[in-house]
Amino acid sequence: METHLPDTYSKEEQEEIERRHRLLIDAWQTRKEAQDLAEVDEAFYFAVEAHKDQRRRTGEPYIYHPIEVATIAAHDIGLGRTSIICALLHDVVEDTKYTLDDLRERFGDKVAKVVDGLTKFDAMDDAESIQAENFKKIISSLSYDTRVVLIKLSDRLHNMRTLDSMPKHKQLKIASETAYLYAPLAYRLGLHSIKIELEDLALKYTNPTIYENIRKRKDEVREQRLHELHDFAAPVMEALEKAGVKARTVIKERSVNSVWKRMMDKELAFEDLYGSFIVRFVTDSPKEQERIDCWKIYALLTNCYRPYTKKLKDWISFPKANGYESLHAVVMGQTGNWVEVQIRSERMDEIAEKGFAAYYKYKTDNQTESGFDEWLKKAQNLISNDSNNAIEFVDSFKLDLFSDEISVFTPRGQMIPLPKGATVLDFAYSIHSEIGDHSIAANVNSHLAQLDQVLRTGDRVEVITSEAQHPQEKWFEFLVTATAKSRLKSGIKEYRRTFREAGEKKYEEIMQKLGLEASKANRNQVMAVEKLTSAVDFYYQVATGKIDERIIRDVLKPQSGSANFVRYLTFGLLGNKEKEETPSITSSGEFDFNVSTCCNPIPGDDVIAFNFPGEPLQIHRSDCPKAIQLSSRYGNNIVKAKWQPKSEIAFLGELKITALDTAGLLNRMTNVLSNEMHLNLHALHMEAKNDLVEASLSLYVHNTKELDDLIGKLSHLKDVQKVIRKTNNEGK
Repeated sequence: METHLPDTYSKEEQEEIERRHRLLIDAWQTRKEAQDLAEVDEAFYFAVEAHKDQRRRTGEPYIYHPIEVATIAAHDIGLGRTSIICALLHDVVEDTKYTLDDLRERFGDKVAKVVDGLTKFDAMDDAESIQAENFKKIISSLSYDTRVVLIKLSDRLHNMRTLDSMPKHKQLKIASETAYLYAPLAYRLGLHSIKIELEDLALKYTNPTIYENIRKRKDEVREQRLHELHDFAAPVMEALEKAGVKARTVIKERSVNSVWKRMMDKELAFEDLYGSFIVRFVTDSPKEQERIDCWKIYALLTNCYRPYTKKLKDWISFPKANGYESLHAVVMGQTGNWVEVQIRSERMDEIAEKGFAAYYKYKTDNQTESGFDEWLKKAQNLISNDSNNAIEFVDSFKLDLFSDEISVFTPRGQMIPLPKGATVLDFAYSIHSEIGDHSIAANVNSHLAQLDQVLRTGDRVEVITSEAQHPQEKWFEFLVTATAKSRLKSGIKEYRRTFREAGEKKYEEIMQKLGLEASKANRNQVMAVEKLTSAVDFYYQVATGKIDERIIRDVLKPQSGSANFVRYLTFGLLGNKEKEETPSITSSGEFDFNVSTCCNPIPGDDVIAFNFPGEPLQIHRSDCPKAIQLSSRYGNNIVKAKWQPKSEIAFLGELKITALDTAGLLNRMTNVLSNEMHLNLHALHMEAKNDLVEASLSLYVHNTKELDDLIGKLSHLKDVQKVIRKTNNEGK
């Protein structure tokens, strides 16, 4: 085995490579026998040689990257020998002269298969779906080896840590894809530390202004908050010691992204937000005793401080699908501030931080399947039943398997996990296709409920069915899960198939009357105009009268200049533009562009642009959920963009104002708008509730500075409690 470093590296670089090699070995936490070390060293020097002529954009040796990926896999996830070898070799096939056969011959089938799963597809004809195709390939590895996904997350984390060297449009593409796909994947695999770092780094590039502002505010309060929380924990630890409960205290700082989400969800300023720091009590208890000790800690905590009982969350009795277990509580501290507390065992803490690998470290042969096992089965089932369309696969995977979960119950007490927002009909289809197809209503907690009612954790659901009921197209509007949508689609197809004989007979009668042949060619022409892709749907629509003699005649025997011929052309054009609504802006010159209404970007906002052939450029705020979704799909369509200041152009901004319901409030607000700021009002809606007024205000501004000035002036008005900028985007 070659152990010397190639001459293409300078002496300083050789020393740095060896230093990183030693750090990798130190980070390796699992078994390290002589044979294991020898195999990892062989892969290390093989990778060093394979990448000897490659450099990263920074000018550093490329080999730094696979070494760091292997170190993350070993230290942050706790993976062992085979995974470390695969991480070191993960870019060899993609970027060097070596092939999978070379790796298979030298390192074995298992290593070759994992590296194959990590190797990206080459450029494809449909460049827009290349990201989705590569993500689908990674996810599909869950059906045969989860190490592929875990190493890919390590790879993505290191790429995000070194994203500064990339151009802006590449940063937006990679950061958006990370926020939309890879951070949720890390969460579902229980990799909490990796998940929060990926989210923070994604926010750093999608909304750098917000990221820097919150980071600075956290720096300003850190010392004071740490001092307060150490004082807060002291009497609890004293009580635990007297009670004989072994525990340690950890003060955790919420990530920038987590703080930002809470600020937006609760519509609070940073200084009004509790929970930016968390006190965690971790008990060192044997597994059979840990639940009892966690509840003992909670009892002693609430002896010291008054709890906010509605905020108690018991993830010990009902662990999350990713294996997460913990008690969450909120209590009033001695300084008059609410304090967020987490209580867990050492085992729970390791699983919470390292997820998948730690879960299987502690799992015993006779242990019942957890939510994580069930999630993995759902993922494997979705993979085995997926469509050929990669974008549909990614959307389905995210919808069903990345969403926050609720737990509902059957009449016999069986717990059914569903994505948050799931409806009665989602529940029905999760039980069985036949139940979903024939659902008419449900009893939810002994109250009659419609099929579109959204369920909540703890609901007890009994579905009411009827043989006279049949699956309907309109049901798609209130289904959330991809499983239910797939089963509804199959149910509709089966139901419509029963109309085929009647439809064929009626079609032949119409064609005979028109003097035309009832051929497949004529049928397909009508199907094209009606945008139907299935003969089953065609004959169903003929049988039920939705396609009648007039429609068939107008397609097959059109009159010159007829309205229906225009209709045909219109459908043809629409059929060629079945892209989702997209956003953008441009770097210089005069361009056609559309300003997205979902997030209403204005000059001064960080924005992202997409360029689709034949369409105007469109503009989104770079942290807009819709833009992040599009970036994860169509990263190659992102263009470099910045605002070209034009003082004569105004953009729509929206504010939400909360104030006391007092006389003269509206007059004071409009005076600021018209007389002080000279702004044009677009719309104003006010509603009074319990002595408070909530106002929604939309107006035209030229840039973010003008909007910020307005927010400042309105905030200082008498009786005004809060003014925030709002968007229409709900992340859909």
